[in-house]
Amino acid sequence: MPELQSLDTIIEFTNSTIWQQDHLVLSDVNFKINKGEFVYLIGRVGSGKSSLIKTINAQIPLKNGEGVVAGYKLEKIKKREIPSLRRKLGIVFQDFQLLIDRPVNENLAFVLKATGWKNKKEIDFRIDEVLTKVGLEHKGYKLPHQLSGGEQQRVVIGRALLNDPDIILADEPTGNLDPETSEDIIRLLLEISKTGRAVIVATHNYPLIRKFQSRTMKCEDGKLIELRGITEEDIEL
Repeated sequence: MPELQSLDTIIEFTNSTIWQQDHLVLSDVNFKINKGEFVYLIGRVGSGKSSLIKTINAQIPLKNGEGVVAGYKLEKIKKREIPSLRRKLGIVFQDFQLLIDRPVNENLAFVLKATGWKNKKEIDFRIDEVLTKVGLEHKGYKLPHQLSGGEQQRVVIGRALLNDPDIILADEPTGNLDPETSEDIIRLLLEISKTGRAVIVATHNYPLIRKFQSRTMKCEDGKLIELRGITEEDIEL
């Protein structure tokens, strides 16, 4: 069962270590993220960004320390509880991971049905709601390949919002997009954070971080550190 957290804290790690199989990635991890916060997660390739995100969504088990996500204690979570935790999380992938053989509406309906939705009217209404939120209210009939890269990423963000999650985890969401489209995606994620959801964006896109400044954490030398002001060196690959 979910554990109690403070009213505002939605993610909290205390004295935790992050592992990727048998490889220690991050040690002495301590941080809190509150509802409505927008947080950048930066660091070189292989520094632990993706491993931390996978630990937050219980894809990688938390072996040491304490981690509480949306009320669930990661070090004690049972396998049967993981689907309930993941319904509180929305994941945004760099490579979209859309089903290419079906239109946008059916991509979203597939997710809703897989998470227990059965009423067609409710499914259709929810799909219309999220497509409107991401500015694609008239694109539901299109196949993914008929959309631009930015539009496909908006579909992915809409998919992440379907079950009204408390947290959005975005792993390099602008990695395949041009600079102007990348700015649009960050603006959209910032707007989503203002609705009370915590948004974590793993990225190494310095121009975006500089333009849309927000709280920033960095994976470096096996540690997770909070940055006070960002330089080009902070996000070098």
